Amino acid sequence: MFGNKAQMAGMMKKARKMQEDMQRMQEEIKKKTVDVTVGGGAVSLVMNGEKQIISLSISKEAIDPEDSEMLEDLITSAVNEAVKKVDSMTAEGLGKITGGLGLPGGMF
Repeated sequence: MFGNKAQMAGMMKKARKMQEDMQRMQEEIKKKTVDVTVGGGAVSLVMNGEKQIISLSISKEAIDPEDSEMLEDLITSAVNEAVKKVDSMTAEGLGKITGGLGLPGGMF
């Protein structure tokens, strides 16, 4: 019984440290950015770790009033790719902290 309390205290200490590490990692990710370019350079964007678009560049060649759908598709593709990169960056950071425990997102 006495060993179980010590074990539990140790587990709680590890859990608190993991939570602190996760919060620190999340703050670091917020400051990072990902760069994405699609359509051979037609659309480029920079997104931060909070999934906010910091900048968006559209080449003049990509602006065709007769084909706005193409530009819409390029922008959608760039945003989706940037979100995937941020998600991957976040998962990688969490994986380092949790040691691959496979904890569900938002647990901490």
